[in-house]
Amino acid sequence: MAGRQDAPTAVAVVGPDGVVSGWSEGARLLLGWTAQDTVGRPVTDLLADPPPPGFAEGYGAGPDPTGIIHLRHRDGSTLDAVVAAHPLFGTDGRALGHVVTAQRWGRRPVIADRAFEQSPFALGVYDPDLRFLWINASSARVIAHTEDQVLGRKYREVLPEFDRTLFPERDDKPYTDALAQVARTGEPMRLITVFQPRGSNYANAWATSIWPVRDAEGRVRAIANWGFDMSAEYWARQRLLLLNKASAGIGRTLDVIGTAQELAEIPVPGFADLVTVDLFDEVLRGEEPPSVSASGPGGTIVLSRAARHSANEDTDPAPGPTTPVGHTPGSAAARCMATGRSTAELAAEPGEGGEWAFGPGLAADPAHWPPDNPVINESIAAEGLTGRITVPLRARGALLGVVAFSRLDRPEAFTADDLILAEELTAKAAVAIDNARRYARERTTALTLQRSLLPQGLPKQEAVEVASRYLPAGTGAEVSGDWFDVIPLSGARVALVVGDVVGHGLHASASMGRLRTAVRTLADVDLPPDELLTHLDDLVLHIASDLQATGDFQPTGESGSTCLYTVYDPVSRRLTLASAGHPLPLITSPDGTRAPVPAHPGPPLGIGGLPFEATELELPEGSLLTLYTDGLLESRERDVDEGIAELHRVVNRSTTSLEALCDTVIDAMLPERRTDDAALLLARTRALDPRHVAGWDIEPDTAQVPRVRKFAVDQVDAWGLEEAAFVTELVVSELVTNAIRYGEPPIKLRLIRDTSLICEVSDASNTSPHLRRARAFDEGGRGLLLVAQLTQGWGTRHTTNGKTIWCAQPLPEAGPH
Repeated sequence: MAGRQDAPTAVAVVGPDGVVSGWSEGARLLLGWTAQDTVGRPVTDLLADPPPPGFAEGYGAGPDPTGIIHLRHRDGSTLDAVVAAHPLFGTDGRALGHVVTAQRWGRRPVIADRAFEQSPFALGVYDPDLRFLWINASSARVIAHTEDQVLGRKYREVLPEFDRTLFPERDDKPYTDALAQVARTGEPMRLITVFQPRGSNYANAWATSIWPVRDAEGRVRAIANWGFDMSAEYWARQRLLLLNKASAGIGRTLDVIGTAQELAEIPVPGFADLVTVDLFDEVLRGEEPPSVSASGPGGTIVLSRAARHSANEDTDPAPGPTTPVGHTPGSAAARCMATGRSTAELAAEPGEGGEWAFGPGLAADPAHWPPDNPVINESIAAEGLTGRITVPLRARGALLGVVAFSRLDRPEAFTADDLILAEELTAKAAVAIDNARRYARERTTALTLQRSLLPQGLPKQEAVEVASRYLPAGTGAEVSGDWFDVIPLSGARVALVVGDVVGHGLHASASMGRLRTAVRTLADVDLPPDELLTHLDDLVLHIASDLQATGDFQPTGESGSTCLYTVYDPVSRRLTLASAGHPLPLITSPDGTRAPVPAHPGPPLGIGGLPFEATELELPEGSLLTLYTDGLLESRERDVDEGIAELHRVVNRSTTSLEALCDTVIDAMLPERRTDDAALLLARTRALDPRHVAGWDIEPDTAQVPRVRKFAVDQVDAWGLEEAAFVTELVVSELVTNAIRYGEPPIKLRLIRDTSLICEVSDASNTSPHLRRARAFDEGGRGLLLVAQLTQGWGTRHTTNGKTIWCAQPLPEAGPH
């Protein structure tokens, strides 16, 4: 029986009376009966079971010319066969009987034909010119044509829609081109094709294979293909890809507007044709969002359009940023914000039978939708929309705004899975937007604190002409602790300071304020630069030891900070400087050459135990000092040495305005996206007119005091400051007398006419005078009190050779001297 699997087709001739009149060799091989056994006998004798209705009349033809019949084999077994009856006619049209064919059921051509015909996959065969040779029932349903309608016609003629790509942005190959490529190359191909079937308004995704059909000689005789609808799997994968893209593309910057724009751009065009993101103004400002009840006239909720992106940006340009948008009561956006639930709106009614008109392979079951979704809103069609999903933008329990995903050109309706995807995209963006809002609030606070701690205006002084700039880091970075200061000192001198606190944020700003205050306090003591940095270093060490982290407390970060402290004396034109790990100043001579600074930066503040060295330079009048923080030089395009050379080239440009030069330096040195703060302080040196300085050497004898008083009064009169003569005489008398009595020679007096009238008395003693309260009968102790009351200020300045007591009084209206 095993050999019967490949038995040939049995052929018998049956007369009108149902009697066999002819028997083929194939019939003998298939059933075992010979012609002698069967000719002349009724054909029904070959049946194992009673004949089915109508068999006797049509020998199995009936309404279907073929059928499965149980035939009796000569050895007594039963054989299932597919029987077909073909009528015979004479020349006169008279019926002569039937030619009956029988093939064993299960034989390869028979079962294969039935399997292919009944396959749920779409199957088709075409000649090398892509003319239809055969399609099965599933394929006929997909292309909406019967087999008779397409046989012999070309593929492009029957299915012109397959000659283009549904999504050009995905670089899909037109399906007809793929068929032609296989016919041309003979190489099989597998691909996923997205197309809209005939009679459907929805895109389906099909997994297809195309292969050549060859003859015995290997020549391509036909092209075959098969495909099955994998829309559900395909669109699910597309949603996963979109979520993955959103994870990498949303929240890349700590900027509210930028994050909103990322949310608007990523779903277009793969998921929606238009996305809008509306936020509360408070969110844009970094403040806490208001309650939903915060609405305008008539209950309208007014938001700002933070982002909008359309698939047709060329013909549908976006409005300007933060355009006010009002959402009226009852609108989808207002309902979403009030209830906290998303809303899906469709422009079309349900299809026939109450089933939603979703595409094959999509979530068409209405049970998948959450309550009250979707809403049929025919009014959105007037806006050119086929569907819209509105999602409240919420993060950490706060409502930030609302997002709308709209479809315009594409006919596919949103599904329940699309609603879940829209909510997931919005949730990812909401956290990123809230993070950006919180960062903006902290950054604004840090900037406010930092700017309040920086000089609000440079003090009046005549030693140098100054201009400054401070630029915080870009929005993608936290504020750091860069700072600068200009401090007038005694003797018409000025201190120029610049520093950089490690770290970022509020702690860095607070640390910067602490260090700046400490420098000002130490500068008031008139310490030399190296000693000042030593005291500042000790202070940072003490602060670091006192502020150990406990619990959730985060200590500030003065340790490792840098500072450059310089003092310029316009009388001697000498600059004294010391650095605690900070870049040295750039000094440009009046002729434009770069003056070398023979010094090396010391260790950063907070290291402790290492000395700081002071360097003294004599500068020509009109020299340009450039003090800066490393944020001015940092760049991926150049190293530090290249940055310094570029800075010198920029500051060497001839300009009469330091303010203009500051702007030039900032524009030339800083990249568009800064990652660190940058501080710049420019100072052009001046030299005090020698005629405005007068000095005398004093013998350590109190008898010299009257003569010194006269010298001082005569000099003040010579400067045209007669109104200051009386106070000057008293002050000089007191200071010189104290120096002679309690100091050590040599003793010197110096008068300086600057923005104030300065009197200085120097001696070689290191003891400092102190104010004290004199008793009623004390003969002394009132001198310094008198000096303090008569002058604008006084103090002591220690030098390497002793000390200097100074006082300053405001200048009266001077004469023409």
